[in-house]
Amino acid sequence: MFPGNRTFLCWQDGLRENGQIIAFNPACGAAIASTGTTPLYNWFAVLRSDAAGRTTGFIPDGELCSGGRGGPYDFTAYNAVRTDWPRTHLTSGNTYQIRHSNWAAHPGRFRVSITPQGWNANSALRWQDLTQIQEVTDPPATGPPGTLNYYWWNLTMPSGRSGNAILYIQWIRSDSAENFFSCSDIVFDGGNGQVTGVGPNQSQPPPTSVSQPPPSTTTTNPGTTTRPGGTTSNPGGGACTARYRTVNEWNSGFQGEVTITAGTAPVNGWTVRWTNPPATQVTQIWSGTYSASGSAAAVTNVNYNAQIPANGTTQFGFLGTGTALGTNMTISCSSP
Repeated sequence: MFPGNRTFLCWQDGLRENGQIIAFNPACGAAIASTGTTPLYNWFAVLRSDAAGRTTGFIPDGELCSGGRGGPYDFTAYNAVRTDWPRTHLTSGNTYQIRHSNWAAHPGRFRVSITPQGWNANSALRWQDLTQIQEVTDPPATGPPGTLNYYWWNLTMPSGRSGNAILYIQWIRSDSAENFFSCSDIVFDGGNGQVTGVGPNQSQPPPTSVSQPPPSTTTTNPGTTTRPGGTTSNPGGGACTARYRTVNEWNSGFQGEVTITAGTAPVNGWTVRWTNPPATQVTQIWSGTYSASGSAAAVTNVNYNAQIPANGTTQFGFLGTGTALGTNMTISCSSP
């Protein structure tokens, strides 16, 4: 779910208010034309029940993103060699919270690999293109299975990287031979987790001035505002304020952004709270940790943006399904 893999982001791209999936993204549209929408309604089920941790020689080169051809759904169209899949923009060397759906909750380990610097995105993905950079066993989850909850852990991206890459995750269950597979298209371009290729505005670039900020830095975001949001008044001292805006909106979802501003004293840790409209769900977030209880939503800082200098700002962004947050909404920001 972060960085979003092909099936997850294509599901977000195409899901409409009436429950239909009609793609905006051309790569997602071609996949739907090939194998239908059933795989996307089951975007979390790219699996093989007989994998047992096997890689080379089990799943053929060129079929890694679908987990081969032996799963319950036909994901073969998501192996297509294209450069227009939905993409997550990242910064080389920065640490991110990886999020993997726990729709099916099982014990096991997550094997994380990445393609090398200079990898040709116009070639089929092969096992020899992947270098393992992490393995995590039984990470924590945000909640029970069957919803948009997820397993999470931290990953520091390789340094000195630029350009396109694929982050590949193989989830190896320890209680059966079943394995799950995912291809996440990413680009190292100084981004901060922004997603392009989802929704009607396919060409919207990430805000170039936003990057993963180290502590005590100020960032601004000059991206296009389609709908502003509510804000709190600045109480001064070490408190903070928060302002929301809708960056992009389509029939089935939206991309939102919140800017947090410190008062006249520095902030060390922050939490932003709001109430989601009915049927609205946050499905992906960057530069923050999301939690929800019913309609009550909260986002807390991650390590690199916990500290905000006096009168400085930081931001987080997210994707959601349903109705975008409203212009007259009330959001609050608090610090320890």
